[in-house]
Amino acid sequence: MPATTNTTYVATSLQALKDQVAAQKTLVPSLYGDVDFSVVPERFAGEADDTSLLPPKMAAKYRGAILRDQDRVQRALAYTMLGDGVADAYAALTPEYGFRRLIGMLRQACEHGIDAVDDPPDELVRFLDSMGREPDWLDMKLVDDGARYGRNQLANLVPFAIRGAFIATFMNKYSGLPMALTGQLSSQSSVQRVKETASFFTTATLPGALKRFGAGFKAAALVRLMHSMVRFNLLKRSKKWDVSVYGIPIPQVDQMPAGTIPAFTTAFRVVEEGRTHFNKRERAVVELCRYQSHLLGLPEDLLPGTPREIVDTIMTYTATLRDGYDDETCGELVRATMAAYLPRDRSLRSRLYDRIEKSYSKVFFTRAFLNEETKYRARMMGVEPSPLDYALFTAANLYLVPRLVAYRVVQDIPLAGRVADHILIRKIDDRLASYGHAEYTTDPSRYQESPAAEPLRRGGHGPELATAGAKP
Repeated sequence: MPATTNTTYVATSLQALKDQVAAQKTLVPSLYGDVDFSVVPERFAGEADDTSLLPPKMAAKYRGAILRDQDRVQRALAYTMLGDGVADAYAALTPEYGFRRLIGMLRQACEHGIDAVDDPPDELVRFLDSMGREPDWLDMKLVDDGARYGRNQLANLVPFAIRGAFIATFMNKYSGLPMALTGQLSSQSSVQRVKETASFFTTATLPGALKRFGAGFKAAALVRLMHSMVRFNLLKRSKKWDVSVYGIPIPQVDQMPAGTIPAFTTAFRVVEEGRTHFNKRERAVVELCRYQSHLLGLPEDLLPGTPREIVDTIMTYTATLRDGYDDETCGELVRATMAAYLPRDRSLRSRLYDRIEKSYSKVFFTRAFLNEETKYRARMMGVEPSPLDYALFTAANLYLVPRLVAYRVVQDIPLAGRVADHILIRKIDDRLASYGHAEYTTDPSRYQESPAAEPLRRGGHGPELATAGAKP
């Protein structure tokens, strides 16, 4: 029998969604007062002759039907212009409080409660209240089960694949530009961002991490504030950001692919198999993704619960994000990330791990995010795997796959599962220690000048490549 849970929700009407987008202008006037929300940004690929992020074969199969559904298309456009209302309002206090004080108050409130903050601003209260409200569909038992299953991947596989997943976010200039404009083009900055990304998703799988005073809850709040500070600085302090081209910086919809990759790949497999329901394990994986993404501020409409709805939502996003690759933005981000040295020390073991992990990430990236039509883009991005990379990938899998399978088998065996879970939690704690302390901050001084983005604003798009979406 298929696993069941309360996944039903009433979708926001299109008009209500448009009103929500327009309301940003009056709700956070210091941030959005000058934004024309009626504009259709260049990044939005809503016409049949636009080249979108969907690979050619998938576009030929799915894109026509997506574009014919104007309700879906208009929703996608609206979400392209939607930020994070409560976090944006809090970030907009930066001129009054300073960004370090805002971060400090948020940390204190997450760790000790809002009463621990001396004279907290109303915006902080509303921010945390919104995070603390549990959605109607939430089943924390399923979320806990999803975290338990996820600990296997986070402890064993993700340390080798996280870099490959991270560079996948740089395949598109429209969604990747905010990272370039923050000055994150050095290998040292890339180290910080890769580790922070890994730290957030790893922390979220620890027992109780996503509950109100858990470490994952706090990390989600800090990530949201960081994204809102990026929006604030790009819209108010950068001369490089052009809303008519790029829309709102880091719209909520841009966070959906990274936050829901496990849910999408699971849902895609279920749909391809002709099933309409998830089994128990699949449902748990999906619910963890949904609740993580909810805490990160994604609107409920972007977090559906059935296999078909999940696939349709991600496909619509991919089919309406314009293809675009610029080497001065995308290429530099990829090269900086690939050059980054992630281990804590320079011991022989750490240097060997670094070499294997980089090779693994290259192969993982090309297999997971490219296909036969788009593999040549790995060469353009400078991450085409060599024969040695494939050999190291194979060797690593001879070590990793048996461990992944063994833990998966024993996880549902009562006594053995508890022992295995204890071992995985200890491995994750060690891994988090290696990632170091995640700051989740952005430096406002970096937004004044950023030469990497100047050719984009003038219209120079570099080599036009069709970037691929995540391939299950």
